[in-house]
Amino acid sequence: MLPLAFKCENKRILVLGAGDVAAQKIRVLRDAGAVIEVITRDVLVAIPEGVTVQNRAYQEGDLTGYHLVISAIGVPEINDLIVREARAAGIWLNVVDDPGRSDFYFTAVHREGDVMISVSSQGSAPAVAQVVREVVVAALPKGLALVAKEIRAERDALHEAGETSEGRAWKPRILELLDQYSEDLSTTGAP
Repeated sequence: MLPLAFKCENKRILVLGAGDVAAQKIRVLRDAGAVIEVITRDVLVAIPEGVTVQNRAYQEGDLTGYHLVISAIGVPEINDLIVREARAAGIWLNVVDDPGRSDFYFTAVHREGDVMISVSSQGSAPAVAQVVREVVVAALPKGLALVAKEIRAERDALHEAGETSEGRAWKPRILELLDQYSEDLSTTGAP
Protein backbone atom coordinates (compact mmCIF):
# COMPACT_ATOMS: atom_id res chain seq x y z
CA MET A 1 0.00 0.00 0.00
CA LEU A 2 1.07 3.55 -0.73
CA PRO A 3 -0.96 6.31 0.94
CA LEU A 4 -1.45 9.27 -1.39
CA ALA A 5 -3.65 12.35 -1.42
CA PHE A 6 -5.21 12.82 -4.86
CA LYS A 7 -6.41 16.13 -6.24
CA CYS A 8 -9.95 15.26 -7.33
CA GLU A 9 -11.10 18.74 -8.34
CA ASN A 10 -12.92 18.60 -11.66
CA LYS A 11 -12.07 14.91 -12.16
CA ARG A 12 -14.88 12.76 -13.52
CA ILE A 13 -15.68 9.99 -11.07
CA LEU A 14 -18.35 7.34 -11.52
CA VAL A 15 -20.28 5.80 -8.63
CA LEU A 16 -22.27 2.67 -9.39
CA GLY A 17 -25.15 2.25 -6.95
CA ALA A 18 -27.04 4.71 -4.76
CA GLY A 19 -27.41 3.22 -1.29
CA ASP A 20 -26.02 4.35 2.07
CA VAL A 21 -22.40 3.39 1.32
CA ALA A 22 -22.51 5.01 -2.12
CA ALA A 23 -23.93 8.18 -0.57
CA GLN A 24 -21.05 8.33 1.92
CA LYS A 25 -18.50 7.97 -0.92
CA ILE A 26 -20.35 10.62 -2.94
CA ARG A 27 -20.13 13.10 -0.03
CA VAL A 28 -16.38 12.51 0.35
CA LEU A 29 -15.79 12.90 -3.39
CA ARG A 30 -18.00 16.00 -3.61
CA ASP A 31 -16.09 17.59 -0.73
CA ALA A 32 -12.89 16.95 -2.71
CA GLY A 33 -14.33 18.81 -5.73
CA ALA A 34 -14.92 15.82 -8.01
CA VAL A 35 -17.46 15.80 -10.83
CA ILE A 36 -19.60 12.84 -9.81
CA GLU A 37 -21.91 10.79 -11.96
CA VAL A 38 -24.04 7.94 -10.65
CA ILE A 39 -25.47 4.97 -12.50
CA THR A 40 -27.99 2.99 -10.49
CA ARG A 41 -31.13 0.98 -10.98
CA ASP A 42 -32.54 2.15 -7.67
CA VAL A 43 -31.93 5.45 -5.87
CA LEU A 44 -32.18 4.39 -2.23
CA VAL A 45 -30.90 7.61 -0.60
CA ALA A 46 -30.96 11.33 -1.34
CA ILE A 47 -28.29 12.24 -3.88
CA PRO A 48 -26.60 15.63 -3.35
CA GLU A 49 -27.40 18.46 -5.74
CA GLY A 50 -25.03 18.72 -8.67
CA VAL A 51 -24.54 14.96 -9.01
CA THR A 52 -25.74 13.51 -12.31
CA VAL A 53 -27.83 10.34 -11.93
CA GLN A 54 -28.70 7.85 -14.65
CA ASN A 55 -31.48 5.50 -13.50
CA ARG A 56 -30.51 2.30 -15.24
CA ALA A 57 -28.42 -0.84 -14.86
CA TYR A 58 -24.66 -0.91 -15.46
CA GLN A 59 -23.70 -1.67 -19.07
CA GLU A 60 -20.32 -2.62 -20.47
CA GLY A 61 -18.57 0.56 -21.63
CA ASP A 62 -19.98 2.72 -18.82
CA LEU A 63 -16.53 3.19 -17.24
CA THR A 64 -15.05 4.92 -20.30
CA GLY A 65 -13.75 8.41 -19.59
CA TYR A 66 -13.63 8.21 -15.81
CA HIS A 67 -10.54 8.63 -13.63
CA LEU A 68 -11.92 6.62 -10.72
CA VAL A 69 -14.87 4.27 -10.36
CA ILE A 70 -16.58 3.18 -7.16
CA SER A 71 -18.82 0.13 -7.33
CA ALA A 72 -21.35 0.08 -4.51
CA ILE A 73 -23.69 -2.32 -6.27
CA GLY A 74 -23.12 -5.31 -4.01
CA VAL A 75 -23.96 -7.88 -6.69
CA PRO A 76 -20.94 -10.16 -7.26
CA GLU A 77 -21.84 -11.08 -10.85
CA ILE A 78 -22.14 -7.42 -11.86
CA ASN A 79 -18.98 -6.55 -9.97
CA ASP A 80 -17.19 -9.26 -11.98
CA LEU A 81 -18.07 -7.36 -15.18
CA ILE A 82 -17.09 -4.01 -13.66
CA VAL A 83 -13.74 -5.35 -12.40
CA ARG A 84 -12.98 -6.87 -15.81
CA GLU A 85 -13.80 -3.61 -17.63
CA ALA A 86 -11.81 -1.47 -15.17
CA ARG A 87 -8.73 -3.72 -15.40
CA ALA A 88 -8.84 -3.78 -19.19
CA ALA A 89 -9.11 0.03 -19.36
CA GLY A 90 -6.58 0.76 -16.57
CA ILE A 91 -9.19 2.60 -14.48
CA TRP A 92 -8.72 2.82 -10.71
CA LEU A 93 -11.56 0.91 -9.05
CA ASN A 94 -12.94 0.61 -5.53
CA VAL A 95 -15.39 -2.24 -4.93
CA VAL A 96 -16.83 -1.19 -1.59
CA ASP A 97 -17.67 -4.65 -0.30
CA ASP A 98 -14.66 -6.44 -1.79
CA PRO A 99 -11.30 -4.89 -0.82
CA GLY A 100 -9.41 -7.74 -2.51
CA ARG A 101 -10.59 -6.53 -5.91
CA SER A 102 -10.12 -2.83 -5.17
CA ASP A 103 -7.22 -0.73 -6.46
CA PHE A 104 -7.63 1.84 -3.69
CA TYR A 105 -9.44 2.27 -0.39
CA PHE A 106 -11.17 5.20 1.21
CA THR A 107 -9.57 6.27 4.46
CA ALA A 108 -10.99 7.72 7.65
CA VAL A 109 -10.23 11.43 7.19
CA HIS A 110 -10.09 14.51 9.40
CA ARG A 111 -9.61 17.91 7.77
CA GLU A 112 -8.64 21.13 9.47
CA GLY A 113 -7.93 23.77 6.84
CA ASP A 114 -5.09 22.46 4.69
CA VAL A 115 -4.12 19.81 7.25
CA MET A 116 -5.52 16.37 6.55
CA ILE A 117 -5.14 13.30 8.77
CA SER A 118 -5.94 10.00 7.08
CA VAL A 119 -6.10 6.55 8.67
CA SER A 120 -6.38 3.32 6.72
CA SER A 121 -6.91 -0.31 7.55
CA GLN A 122 -6.27 -1.17 3.88
CA GLY A 123 -9.96 -1.92 3.49
CA SER A 124 -9.96 -4.73 6.06
CA ALA A 125 -11.63 -2.94 8.98
CA PRO A 126 -12.98 0.56 8.23
CA ALA A 127 -14.49 0.84 11.72
CA VAL A 128 -11.01 0.41 13.24
CA ALA A 129 -9.68 3.23 11.02
CA GLN A 130 -12.54 5.47 12.15
CA VAL A 131 -11.84 4.83 15.84
CA VAL A 132 -8.11 5.44 15.37
CA ARG A 133 -8.91 8.68 13.54
CA GLU A 134 -11.03 9.86 16.49
CA VAL A 135 -8.21 9.05 18.95
CA VAL A 136 -5.65 10.90 16.81
CA VAL A 137 -7.92 13.93 16.32
CA ALA A 138 -8.44 14.22 20.09
CA ALA A 139 -4.65 14.40 20.53
CA LEU A 140 -4.02 17.08 17.86
CA PRO A 141 -2.85 20.52 18.98
CA LYS A 142 -5.18 23.47 18.51
CA GLY A 143 -4.62 25.84 15.62
CA LEU A 144 -3.30 23.44 12.98
CA ALA A 145 -5.21 25.16 10.17
CA LEU A 146 -3.82 28.54 11.21
CA VAL A 147 -0.28 27.19 11.43
CA ALA A 148 -0.52 25.60 7.98
CA LYS A 149 -1.86 28.87 6.54
CA GLU A 150 1.02 30.86 8.08
CA ILE A 151 3.68 28.39 6.92
CA ARG A 152 2.20 28.44 3.41
CA ALA A 153 2.42 32.26 3.41
CA GLU A 154 6.04 32.12 4.60
CA ARG A 155 6.96 29.55 1.93
CA ASP A 156 5.20 31.62 -0.76
CA ALA A 157 7.14 34.73 0.36
CA LEU A 158 10.42 32.82 0.07
CA HIS A 159 9.53 31.59 -3.42
CA GLU A 160 8.51 35.11 -4.52
CA ALA A 161 11.90 36.36 -3.30
CA GLY A 162 13.59 33.73 -5.46
CA GLU A 163 14.62 31.57 -2.52
CA THR A 164 13.92 27.92 -1.91
CA SER A 165 11.91 26.61 1.02
CA GLU A 166 13.66 23.24 0.83
CA GLY A 167 16.22 22.35 3.45
CA ARG A 168 14.96 24.91 5.95
CA ALA A 169 14.44 23.88 9.56
CA TRP A 170 10.67 24.36 9.67
CA LYS A 171 10.04 22.40 12.86
CA PRO A 172 11.08 25.18 15.31
CA ARG A 173 8.88 27.70 13.45
CA ILE A 174 5.94 25.30 13.39
CA LEU A 175 6.28 24.57 17.12
CA GLU A 176 6.49 28.32 17.82
CA LEU A 177 3.30 28.93 15.85
CA LEU A 178 1.52 26.01 17.52
CA ASP A 179 2.36 27.45 20.93
CA GLN A 180 1.24 30.91 19.84
CA TYR A 181 -2.05 29.81 18.27
CA SER A 182 -2.82 27.33 21.02
CA GLU A 183 -2.41 30.09 23.61
CA ASP A 184 -4.44 32.56 21.51
CA LEU A 185 -7.27 30.05 20.99
CA SER A 186 -7.33 29.11 24.68
CA THR A 187 -7.63 32.79 25.63
CA THR A 188 -10.41 33.52 23.12
CA GLY A 189 -12.23 30.25 23.68
CA ALA A 190 -12.29 29.55 19.92
CA PRO A 191 -12.21 25.89 18.80
